Parts: sequence; structure tokens; C-alpha cells
Amino acid sequence: MEIAIGDDAEAEIAQAIATVAAEHLGRSVSVVTESGESIAAAGEDSWEDAGTVVSDREKAVQEAIESIESGGPDRGHEKIDSLDKEFVRDRLEMVFDTIEYENGRFARYTDDELPADGLLTGIGTIDGRRVAFTANDYTVKAGSLGKRGIEKVVRIQERALELEIPMIRLIDSTGARLDASEREPGDTHMDRYHGGKTFYNQCRLSGRVPQIGVLYGPDIAGSAYTPVFCDFLIMVEDISGMAIASPRIVEAMTGESASMDALGGPSVHATESGSADLVVPDEERAAATVRKLLSYLPQHFRESPPTSSPTAPAKNPKALDATIPEQPNEAYDVHETIDRLLDRDSFLELKPSFAPEIVTGLGRIDGTPVGVVANQPATVSGAIFPDSADKAAGFVWTCDAYNIPLIYLCDTPGFMIGSAVEREGVLRKGRKFIYATSNAQVPKFCVILRKAYGAGIYGMCGPSFDPDCTLALPSAEIAVMGPDAAIHALFGDQLEAMDEESRAQFIDSAKSEYRTHIDITEQAASLQVDALLPASELRAQLCARLETARTKRRDERPQHHGTVLF
Repeated sequence: MEIAIGDDAEAEIAQAIATVAAEHLGRSVSVVTESGESIAAAGEDSWEDAGTVVSDREKAVQEAIESIESGGPDRGHEKIDSLDKEFVRDRLEMVFDTIEYENGRFARYTDDELPADGLLTGIGTIDGRRVAFTANDYTVKAGSLGKRGIEKVVRIQERALELEIPMIRLIDSTGARLDASEREPGDTHMDRYHGGKTFYNQCRLSGRVPQIGVLYGPDIAGSAYTPVFCDFLIMVEDISGMAIASPRIVEAMTGESASMDALGGPSVHATESGSADLVVPDEERAAATVRKLLSYLPQHFRESPPTSSPTAPAKNPKALDATIPEQPNEAYDVHETIDRLLDRDSFLELKPSFAPEIVTGLGRIDGTPVGVVANQPATVSGAIFPDSADKAAGFVWTCDAYNIPLIYLCDTPGFMIGSAVEREGVLRKGRKFIYATSNAQVPKFCVILRKAYGAGIYGMCGPSFDPDCTLALPSAEIAVMGPDAAIHALFGDQLEAMDEESRAQFIDSAKSEYRTHIDITEQAASLQVDALLPASELRAQLCARLETARTKRRDERPQHHGTVLF
């Protein structure tokens, strides 16, 4: 309805009339002047914008919130500018579509130097999915952790666990706040509901909901466990690092002099420790990577990963056979195979610089998320080393936790041998890979591209390890060991007694004879593999088998858990 009012009426009075009338009548009201101009409205169509009455106390709260949201003092903002970092709230806007709400905004409000106690927590949305978050504010004491900030982390972790939603950790912290004047009385990491409780909760969340960490700065001491307890860790080049102690403490305690980058920079953790899954050049790429990574993951362990519209591979799957060399020891890049099997631009390789002799990553086949474990013949012939076994084991275990089917692309001479790898624990770490493969209950597909020698086929989910199917290409060879090793094992003494020419002739003849016993056609005939198929049909076969395996169910296990840890 419309209410007429004089042309000289003030807008504030007109709005008050509209609001009171709408509340009394229970319907929308428009206030118009005598000349017919609408100057106020209220009712169900306009409650959000109209009729707002801001009291002094509400205004005081709004002003306090604005002050808190501006972050730390000017020197803190100058510091992030000098480091080429984004302000934490701008960082959140990069990652999330919306921030639905924030918790604990008034923590340490009475201390002007510690707005929100330097740590933001809440719930946001990404592509329509609710996701919990924590984010350090580096403008507040370099993102250091105080008692109230840690309590906020504990609370949002508990909400994520109860709501069964993913958790994103935007980490930009120098660790615990050490200055006594900045800590609350009795504040220690030993408190039952603070400090170590955050790591306890991360362990409880593990495998229940996805946890993604992004590291934007140097993270030192106990808090450096926060990123490594995440399922996936992204480090930002040039500005991030993590170590159990700072360079200064390391030098004081051990005498070793090392920069933060040399001690625990992105290169160290991407290529040597294997703690970082990805290193990105800047914050924009970090935000995009978080969003892409989340697109492969379910909300929680009881859900299936989200599917997307299928796309054709980047390279022709019908030309797959031509990418695999005839000779089993000839190198080639397994990415050529992956590009012919997975949907275009869907492959996100994880830990690409760590133990590159095995390739792990997430992708899609016909829109369905899959985890890929592939031997890399371009690096040490695809042999499995201690680090590559460790890398593959962790990846398989994570995929199994979040219901992501596994595609194994096998082309390996087996586990590496020698004193060096024995000292590095090739047996202990190798068993982790085999254990993870054995116990994973998601759909598993073993594809024997070429050589499958020795125990390598065990980790790569060969026929004995209950794959949903074992598919072999015409180039496949399955054997206890490769021809060279077998001949030396069988005829070592005879070979030593031969001259060079005779030895070469004998080896060539023995290899030919050996290969007659590992002929893939004969092995298919005896059902050692489920299907021998032309390479050009592999993608279509995987599409069909993935679709069929959607109804696969997990078994109840009559035990607490195995004794092999990851």
C-alpha cells in the first residue's frame, strides 16, 4: 500500500512512518510525496535495506568491528608490504567465494596491539561448499600464536569435525608468542585445551574431512607441525618456510649456520623432505590451487568426490601404443601416457619434484576424480626407491581415505637394490607402499604398461593385491625379475668363465629364451591378467570399469588397525 506525505517531509521521518506502518499492518508499505515521488519503503521486500535504526551502542560495536578488521598497527602493514604479502582478509577473499561468518573476532579486544589475537577463524564457501578456515594475521605480531587465537583454532576444528566439512589452514605465523608481556598469565602449550590440542584435533580430523594447508611465511618450532599434519600442503615461493627451530636457535644449539631458505624453504620441502605437495609462485596461484585441489575431494569420508563434465584428453588416446618403446629399458615420459588417459587439463601432480621416479596426482577420467600412481621410466627406469615408496604409500592412503579410485600405471624394474637403499630403509618404506595398496578399499585398477618385475608389481597393485582388474597392454612383461638380472642369477658362474664374445652371444640367446616364458599372451591365456587389450582401447576400458565400480562397498575389518604407520 501507499501512504501519502507532504513534499517537504524529511526522508528519515518518512522511513520511520513506512517502517512502523509495515510492522503494524504486516504488509509492504511505500511512502510517497504529494507529487507522487516515492521516498521511503518498508516491508518483507525491503527489510534488509530499509528501516534500519542504529543506536549508539550498535554504532559502537560496528566501529569496533571495523577497527578489528583493519588488522594490526601500521608497522605490521608496512611489514607485509615489504615482504610482498597480501593482508589476511584480502587473502581470504582470494580463496573463498564468500565468508559466511567469523568466530572470536573480539578476542583480545582490550589490547590495541592484538586485534582478534592475530588469528581469524570461521566458515566460508567455495563453489557452493561450506569450508572451515583458520588464517593468521601477519600484521599482528608476525602472526604469532596467543592463547585466545589457539582457542579459536580448537573451536573451529571441533565445528569442522561435527559438521563434517573440509578445513583450510592459511598459515602465516612465526610460531608461539614468546614475549611474556604479550602472553596471558598461565599461557603455555601444555594447557589441556590449547597448544597441543590443535595437533590432537588435526589428527582426529585426518581421514574424516580433507585438510588443506597453505604456507605463506616462515613457520618455526612446534607450530611447524600445523602444515605437515594437513592432508595437502602448498608452499608459496620466496616467502614461505618451515623448520623445527629457527636459524638462530639452530646455530646457537648446534653450531650449524643456515639461512631459513636453506634450512626449510620451499625447495627443501618440495625436493628433499617431501613435506610439500606443491610450490606455487605467488598468492594468486596458491588460492587457485586450493580451489582446484578441493574440487577433487569430498566434504567428508562418507561422501564420494564431486564429478564434473567430461572432457576429451589433451592427446589422442588412440595413439597410446606409439608412446611406449619396444625395448623394456628404453626411457620415455609417463606423462605422455597420462595425457592420453585423463580428461584435458585435469591432472594435478603432487610432490612432482620429490622422488620423481614415481608420479602421483589427482585427475579425472570422464569427469570422475581418480588418483594416479605411475612409475616414471624417464627417471632411473622407474625403479622404486625408499622415498618413492614412501611418497606413493601416503598418496594411496589419502585417496583411500577420501573415496578416490586409484589407477596404477606400472612400468618398473622393481625396488632398487644396493647398500645405499638398504641403509635408507627400502624394505621398511617399501612395505608401507605394499601395505597401503593392500588395504585400500576404493576401486583399484592396475594397468601394466610395459615391465612389471619383482616386488614392484606388489606395490603397483598387481593381480595378487585384489585390484578390481589387471589390464595389460601388448607391451607388457610380467616376471619375477628382468631378463638381465635373471640370466646373471641363473648363469652367473658360467658367464664368468666365458670370453667376452661368447658371453654376449649367450646372454642374447638366454634373453630370447627367457622372454618366451614371460609372453603376455600366454599369461593372459592362463588368466594371470583380466584383460589383454590394444593400448588404443585403454581409456574407454577405464571409463567403463570406473562407472561399474561406483557401487563397490567397503568391508568391515575385524581388527583395530594394522601395525604399519604412514
